[in-house]
Amino acid sequence: MQFNSVQDFLNHVQQELDANRLALPVLPDVALRVREAVSSLDTSAKELAEIIVTDVALSTRLIYVANSPLYRGTSEIKNIQMAVSRLGNKMVGTLITSLVMHQMFRPSSKLLEAHFRKTWEQSINVSSISRALTSLTPHLNKDEAMLAGLIHQIGKLPILTLVENLPEFRDSPSRMEKLLEKAHPPIGKMIMDTWAFPESLKQVPSEYVNFDRNEDGSADYVDVVQVAFLQSIQGTDHPACRVDFSTVSAFSKLGLASDIEVLEIEGISDEIELTKSMFS
Repeated sequence: MQFNSVQDFLNHVQQELDANRLALPVLPDVALRVREAVSSLDTSAKELAEIIVTDVALSTRLIYVANSPLYRGTSEIKNIQMAVSRLGNKMVGTLITSLVMHQMFRPSSKLLEAHFRKTWEQSINVSSISRALTSLTPHLNKDEAMLAGLIHQIGKLPILTLVENLPEFRDSPSRMEKLLEKAHPPIGKMIMDTWAFPESLKQVPSEYVNFDRNEDGSADYVDVVQVAFLQSIQGTDHPACRVDFSTVSAFSKLGLASDIEVLEIEGISDEIELTKSMFS
């Protein structure tokens, strides 16, 4: 099978979806149930905790995160209901979604393990920078920004699933990299169209690489992830490094100079490392 353009590949993706030979990523059941419960204003901390404790591994991770320096209070959190009561339903809902994301970045075979790992590590990096950048945008939620960073390259997952059976990409690392970079934003949009996320997050996977984007109003999560992404690839050979950062409006919307080194901003580096430790 030969693909002469990215659009050819996207058409192939749609054909595979229509024939039920490919499934778009979906959130694990516990995350869906938590998000549904959080969306109901009537859900109590006890009821939300009862959903979370059905997943022992996830419960353990949430307690660990709740006691981490990012969220730690004056007393130790010892169970899920304490975590929900202290952090609140909305924050717990976002954290649960973030914590289950790693499950979606696990390869089905050893062949593509390195690509999945690289994509996950990049997602953690951008997520951590995004969360730290919200110190400059008090109208945005830190944990939503963290989640935005984790989903920014979600569109790469179906591509990796498909190319395992396409020798022209599987056996050519350079072609695979080009395909991943060019095709993941529109596939990310396909995925987001099926997820019950707020519109402010749904736009991230398809819009963060739109460097001509200049929306009216205050900085949004796309702006935050865009800056975080560009900062994360500095000094690499990524094609986006050729972008003239001075033309990217996201920097000015965050109150940053286009030549800024985010890690040099006081307190940012420490917060980035603390966020990364959540996913270790």
